[in-house]
Amino acid sequence: MSTDHGTPSDSRGVESRDDGAELDAAARLRLIDEQQRRARSGLDPDSRLLYGAWGVAWLAGYLAMWFTSRDGSDPAAWAGWTLAGLIVAAMVLTMVHSIGRSRGTRGVSSRTGAMYGWGWFLGFVTMWAVLNGMIRAGLTDGAVIAVAANGIACLIVGLMYLGGGMVFQDTGLYVLGVWMLLTAAVATLVGLPGTNLVMALMGGGGFLVAGAVTAVVVHPRRQAGAHA
Repeated sequence: MSTDHGTPSDSRGVESRDDGAELDAAARLRLIDEQQRRARSGLDPDSRLLYGAWGVAWLAGYLAMWFTSRDGSDPAAWAGWTLAGLIVAAMVLTMVHSIGRSRGTRGVSSRTGAMYGWGWFLGFVTMWAVLNGMIRAGLTDGAVIAVAANGIACLIVGLMYLGGGMVFQDTGLYVLGVWMLLTAAVATLVGLPGTNLVMALMGGGGFLVAGAVTAVVVHPRRQAGAHA
C-alpha cells in the first residue's frame, strides 16, 4: 500500500503553519510599533501648552512695556514686573512640564527630558549673569541694557526651540526656533520703543500662531497616526 497519499496534506499543513507564524510575527511587530508611537506621544512635551504659555507671556508682557513707553519714556514699573513675572512663569512651566513628561522613564528618554527642561533655567540664569557683568563693566545706559536683555532672551528661546526640534524630531518646533531668532534680530535692530512691540507681535504672536496650528492641524494628525 502506498504511503504517498498523506504527503500533499502534510505539505499544506506545514505551509499553513508557516503562513500563520508569519502573520503572528507581523501582528506582533505592528503592535510593538503602535505601542512605541503611543509612548512617544505621551513623553514628548505638549507643544500646544508651551506655545500658549510663552505666547501669552510675551504678548501681554511686552505690550505692557510698549504701551507705557511708546512716547519714548521709560516703561512703568508695573509693566516691567508683569513681564518678568510672566516670563518666569512660562520658564517654570516649561521646565516642570518637560521634566514631568520624562518621569517614570529610564535611559535616553529620561535624560533628554530633564536636560531639555533644565536648559531653559540655565540659559536665563546665564543671561542674568551676562547682563550684570555688562553693568559692572560700566554699561549704564538703560536703553542699551533693555535692548540687550530682550535680544539675549529671544536668542535663548530661539536656540532652545531649535535644539528641541532636533532632539524631539519636531519640525514645527525647529521652524519656530528659526522664527524666534529672526524676531531677536529685528527687535534688536529696531531699537526702543519699537523693540517691545516687535517682541510682542512677532514673538508672542508667533508663539500663539504656532500653538493654534499645532492644535488644529499637527496634533490631530499625530493622534490619528498613533491610533492607526
